[in-house]
Amino acid sequence: MIEAVGNAFKVPDLKRRILFTLAMIAIYRLGAHIPVPGVDIKALKQLFEQTPLLGFVDLFAGGALSQFAVFALGIMPYITASIILQLLTIVIPTLGRWAKEGETGQRKITQWTRYLTLALGLIESIGLTLFFGRQIGAKFTLDIEILIILTLVAGTALIMWLGELITQRGIGNGMSLLIFASIISRFPQATFQTGQTGGIVTVVALVVILLAIVVSIIFVEKAQRRIPVQYAKRVVGRKVYGGSSTYIPLKVNSAGVIPIIFASSVLLFPATMLQFFPGSFSRMISGWLDPSGALYLGLYALMVIFFTYFYTAIIFNPIDISDNMKKYGGFIPGVRPGKPTAGYLDRVLTRITLPGAFFLASIAIIPQILGKFFNIQFFQGGNFGGTSLLIMVGVALETMRQIESQLLMRHYEGFLK
Repeated sequence: MIEAVGNAFKVPDLKRRILFTLAMIAIYRLGAHIPVPGVDIKALKQLFEQTPLLGFVDLFAGGALSQFAVFALGIMPYITASIILQLLTIVIPTLGRWAKEGETGQRKITQWTRYLTLALGLIESIGLTLFFGRQIGAKFTLDIEILIILTLVAGTALIMWLGELITQRGIGNGMSLLIFASIISRFPQATFQTGQTGGIVTVVALVVILLAIVVSIIFVEKAQRRIPVQYAKRVVGRKVYGGSSTYIPLKVNSAGVIPIIFASSVLLFPATMLQFFPGSFSRMISGWLDPSGALYLGLYALMVIFFTYFYTAIIFNPIDISDNMKKYGGFIPGVRPGKPTAGYLDRVLTRITLPGAFFLASIAIIPQILGKFFNIQFFQGGNFGGTSLLIMVGVALETMRQIESQLLMRHYEGFLK
């Protein structure tokens, strides 16, 4: 592994991309520690200790929310906007047409995602300012409130820009890496708290559970069903083309960590917004959507399964693959080309996605259950859970794959021998 890291820095283009990514993450972490004006940080910390939901949201903001920093809203407005736009592509014909137009249509969808992100950021920043002002007893004047709101919206726009820059000029998916950086920044603190409250036995049990979870995540992430494909021979002039055999790798978890991020965003958004409106009804709904409660965990598992199938259907189109195979003379042995091939691929993908979806759902909720049952601080409150671990491992694997492909293209050995 050390040799592969050394090889990555020997390639000038790859080295530049890695350093650029690290620089953008450093800027993101810096913005998470610069508080907005006129806020009492000590009073905020007391509020977060009393409200578990805010601590859970703060995990995805990398501690920026508990300090009411410039980047307090984190990446969640962008993720929520992306989910809304992707769902609307099914309902609105114009968006559906853009989604099929390739790069040109994707640019239009991305632009509308940015607009929606700023709108959601404005709504959330107004709610946060009023909520924190009321809860910590800070009497903000109107000009201070406007300044805080503008600062938070500008921070959201800057995070969105940093993520897109990493995707274009760095390594990996920018938004995923920013979430990864936010989560990993809380790792030392969560481990230290677990050692303080539970002692050495709890820490050893935690290490064993973490190793088991990480190994199982990697095992499922790499699991795939290989569909054999045979290409018929074609004579073009004096040359013979085709006659080769290959396969279509269908992953058990084709959607990666996206269902986890989507499900978290959908459930956290209404629960977070209700915090801003006092009243018995809001308190009742917030109690139902407590991240450690049974209702929340049940809804979370169902939404993870739904988004796994939903996102897999978006990224994998059996009809397009079948048409391309037929166009170039390819066929699956024992299956007729055309519509029967598309139906076969769809059936196989549906079957292998089911265990992948159930695995994601179980990993998302089991650590929280273990943390509550065995009183492991690491998995409780605003600390780590299955969601965080899935995102960490999934993003790390995806980034490592991209570096690996770059190294192999330049005839270097990668991480996997």
